[in-house]
Amino acid sequence: MKNLQILLMILGIMHSGYSQTNLTVEQIKNMAVKNNSKVKNSVLELEAAKESKQEMFTNYFPKVTASVIGMQALDPLLEIKMKGGNLPVYDGNVANLAAASQFAYMPDVNMGLFNQVGLGYLNVLQPVYAGGKIKTANHLTSLNVEVKERQQHLTADEILFTAEQQYWQVVIVQEKQKTLEGYIQFLDTLYRQVNAAFKNGMIIKNDLLKVTIRQQELQVSKIQLANERKLALMRLCQTIGAEYNPEIVLSSSLADLSEPDNYFVDHKTVLVNRAEYQLFEKAAEASKLETKLKRADYLPSLGVGVTAYYMDQFESNQNGAGNGMAYASLTVPISDWWGAKHKLNELKLRESITKNSLEDSRGLLLLQMEKAWTDVMELNEKIHLIQATFLQTEENLIVSQKSYNNGILQLSDLLEAQVLKTETQDKLIEVKSHYKTALTKYLQVTAR
Repeated sequence: MKNLQILLMILGIMHSGYSQTNLTVEQIKNMAVKNNSKVKNSVLELEAAKESKQEMFTNYFPKVTASVIGMQALDPLLEIKMKGGNLPVYDGNVANLAAASQFAYMPDVNMGLFNQVGLGYLNVLQPVYAGGKIKTANHLTSLNVEVKERQQHLTADEILFTAEQQYWQVVIVQEKQKTLEGYIQFLDTLYRQVNAAFKNGMIIKNDLLKVTIRQQELQVSKIQLANERKLALMRLCQTIGAEYNPEIVLSSSLADLSEPDNYFVDHKTVLVNRAEYQLFEKAAEASKLETKLKRADYLPSLGVGVTAYYMDQFESNQNGAGNGMAYASLTVPISDWWGAKHKLNELKLRESITKNSLEDSRGLLLLQMEKAWTDVMELNEKIHLIQATFLQTEENLIVSQKSYNNGILQLSDLLEAQVLKTETQDKLIEVKSHYKTALTKYLQVTAR
């Protein structure tokens, strides 16, 4: 009894280690948004734009600079030379100075200054008016953050659509594998029947060979589908940022398909919700701000500040000196206006270009939504038509099987009936998967 329990435990561990991983389409989407490198980079781009916005905001505050300079010259920068001699002694009476009778000797004087100097200063400058450049630049960085947010949304939408498209591609192969297995089982049963009939001398060997050749063809198709599934699953794993695992099985249901009318919306109403349309609007707004920013280059700028400094010559008999001052700075560009008019006219023309692009994008986006809706409707009609055809191929196969069993139908006709059913079933699988993808695309282009 203990040995049996140990054996069951080992089998349970082995089963858990090699069990299949079932993933739904929603799980695939969540993994794509979380792990895909493009989505991660779009998040980083947004964070970088936010940091740039914070950096630009600091331009409203004073600019503080400090500097320390030390210097040692080969020769003094300033030399003072005074020739000596006898100097009259002043007795307090100016009248006696010209006819002084006493003198004092003064030697020659040679003095060098600024042989070694240390200078340190601190400057604080507060911009008061810069032609609106600081305010406009801050608006531009805020606009850039909004653009990155919408670009991140577009990137996520793109990856989600790609992941779902690849998901359904794997599902198509999986469903085809199931159809192929059914075909193989049909041929295995038919082979036993034909082989028994051949042994009893009821048919010629040619009929048996037809079934055998078809079985070999299906084995080749089985290998091809297995390789196709592997590659499709590897592409999906790359998109969702997961390690490839051949045991992954995608849970899906192609039986329950909602009618397209449940998803239709007015395209003109949802147009303003499209991230692409909003990006064109932001481009037009950015164009205006760039014109305003350039105009600020040609306007006066005013700033006020204070400066304090301290200088020392490092002489034993001299002390350092410090000072400070307050100042105002006014800069007025004059010659720049010679070309400013043409530059501003150029930017105005570019504003008109972005405005025209916005109007053009409106029509293109509406056309894209209409095309997506047309695809959904077309695939929905194809599903109904192929479903009706598939029912007919099923009935045809049943009739052909009975006719063959009764000896009134040739084997080649029975095989053809099975091929027709299999091909129609594969087409139905493909069109249903394409309908799912087209529906996702329609939801995406209608900002849902």
